[in-house]
Amino acid sequence: MKGDVYFAEKRKAMVEEVKAKGLASNPRVLEALMKVPRHLFVPREYIDMAYEDRPLPIGYGQTISAPGVVARIAELLDPQPGEKVLDVGTGSGYQAAVLAELVAPSEAPRESWGHVWSIEIIEELAEAAKSNLREAGYIDRVTVVVGDGSMGYEPEAPYHRIAVGAAAPRIPEPLVDQLTPGGRLVIPIGDRFVQKLTVVEKGGDGSVRVWSDIEVLFVPLTGRYGFREGGEGFEKSHLTL
Repeated sequence: MKGDVYFAEKRKAMVEEVKAKGLASNPRVLEALMKVPRHLFVPREYIDMAYEDRPLPIGYGQTISAPGVVARIAELLDPQPGEKVLDVGTGSGYQAAVLAELVAPSEAPRESWGHVWSIEIIEELAEAAKSNLREAGYIDRVTVVVGDGSMGYEPEAPYHRIAVGAAAPRIPEPLVDQLTPGGRLVIPIGDRFVQKLTVVEKGGDGSVRVWSDIEVLFVPLTGRYGFREGGEGFEKSHLTL
């Protein structure tokens, strides 16, 4: 049976690959990737592929994102210890765990911890993510809720950082509204076949700056501000690329 040393070596190789690809260089992000046991967030039948830089199916038509993409999102977000983060599209819970390691580092005193709120529209995935986060030791730093993540999560707003793990046709205005001044949102924007990681920065005066990063391929965001069957069911927004 494979043990902690085996997985730690696999994780180290994964981090080196992510670094070599230029997807992350921030030491804090690389350290978070090294700490979070990704094999606890993948279905058992894919455990031998847990540290390959590739997405893996987790059921219900969803995937756990490739480690390199999770790293890139974290790099672009640059969340700081003590901050509040909203993670849209919990999936397996892996991205939430990486973000939790950045805002509430394992070695830091609990009173200095930030927190991650993670919202998932599929109830069964939310329950599975809670189990994964509990086993991996992050359940006290991540709160998983069920709901339409394209609308954000108003009860705990505003957030310093918002990460979206599914593709949208345009930038959902509720997510921008739920950012603090100086906050940052990272979301894949495009069509169903190719997107770009898009960064939204909210100025202290409420102004918004938008810029694009690497091309990616994510499953579609569902809900009011995501994709719907039969086309884009997106309400008109002035925040376009």
